[in-house]
Amino acid sequence: MPEPAAPEPAATAPSSDAAPALVLAFDFGQRRIGVACGDSVSRTAAPLTTLAASADGRRWAGVEALLREWQPSLVVVGLPYNVDGSESTSTRAARRFANELAQRYSVPTQLIDERYSSLEAEMRLKGARESGRRKRRVAKADVDAAAACIILERWFSQRT
Repeated sequence: MPEPAAPEPAATAPSSDAAPALVLAFDFGQRRIGVACGDSVSRTAAPLTTLAASADGRRWAGVEALLREWQPSLVVVGLPYNVDGSESTSTRAARRFANELAQRYSVPTQLIDERYSSLEAEMRLKGARESGRRKRRVAKADVDAAAACIILERWFSQRT
């Protein structure tokens, strides 16, 4: 599996000596948006929820509710590059989502390569089910929230 590309520049990014920060991560998709949260002190992430990615405004109502509840210092949005690192229509859609998120809510936003995050999330969840740590079947919404968690874990691992 290729190494994920370096994160793209952010509008504003907390430095490593900054105060503790809560971070939300989004795994943007055409049908669902996985969401995870984490903090800069423990540098751990946890899946939160999955939102409908509908274009009729419900998406933004869900995002706004999460931002109001969690009040993150920063959000991270995964960019689904092709295997060779080139952009696709999904990459451009995720970039538009990140730009609109930053503009609508004035929240610092960073982008990070999310290649293979959904595959890794699915493997983790199926492994947990096979081992008995997870009782219910793996739904697509679970994979999306777990992929957002992986995106955030990658973002934390790239910070010094």
